[in-house]
Amino acid sequence: MAPLLTPRLLLALERLELMAARRAHGTARGERSSRARGQSVEFADYRNYVHGDDFRHIDWNLYGRLEKLFLKLYEEERELPVRLFLDASESMSFGQPSKFDFARQVAAAIGHVALCGFDRVEVAVFPQGETGPAERAARAHLRRVRGRKSATPFFANLAALQPGGAVNLNAALQRAALESRGTGLAVVLSDFLDPSGYESGLGALVARGLQVVVIQVLAPEEIAPDFFGDLRLVDSETGAIQEVTFGKYRLKAYGAALAGFVSGLREFCTRRGIRFFSVSSGAPLEPFLLKDLRQGEVWR
Repeated sequence: MAPLLTPRLLLALERLELMAARRAHGTARGERSSRARGQSVEFADYRNYVHGDDFRHIDWNLYGRLEKLFLKLYEEERELPVRLFLDASESMSFGQPSKFDFARQVAAAIGHVALCGFDRVEVAVFPQGETGPAERAARAHLRRVRGRKSATPFFANLAALQPGGAVNLNAALQRAALESRGTGLAVVLSDFLDPSGYESGLGALVARGLQVVVIQVLAPEEIAPDFFGDLRLVDSETGAIQEVTFGKYRLKAYGAALAGFVSGLREFCTRRGIRFFSVSSGAPLEPFLLKDLRQGEVWR
């Protein structure tokens, strides 16, 4: 199996840094500015000296001017929890290349940038149905990944995942929101083509205080179908069958309906401060990662 990311792309990603609009609140040390006051290299504030304070943190230059003792305070650096919610339902296997393969590559890239920044990465894969022992082990290892040296097993565990089964997107995201502790970055990778919708699920992540990024992945065949005539369509997740006649007028109506759906998802995200991207699984990966996500202020 080909690697998820090329060596050249990995080097380019290592020069990037995730942009977190909210300061990190994690308890472990990392490289993110926190509201906690500690002893890192970034100056934060002064406070009056009180008996028992460490003399090493007194600002003697300030004492020389004011003849009063002040202690220097510094911002303590904390890690940023980065949570990746990866849709591995059967519908994500559609397309050439498949939506799941593209989404998994994006997840690998975001995870790599986070690990290089000494942030904690958690991958929640849904649905949580029956899987083989190898995939169960991979999913378990992806639940908590930390440290740059974890990148190689992180990629291997992502590569072990296979799409399958049906998912209720709202229920999956609501459950993930309940399991998320503290704030951080949440990236949802899905086609969002779920009859139950997405509104309450994404809303639950926002209500949890997470900074949410939505990346919708659609197949080229979904964006611009090239098949016509009498068709027998089978829902990949439910098995439901629909027989239709697909002519140029219906093709035009389909295009308008898809554009309206994407526009509605984009508007929903914009109103709630969610960064939104819609991409074809047939699009070149590198420009999307290095140009589109940078312009969208996911990283810099």
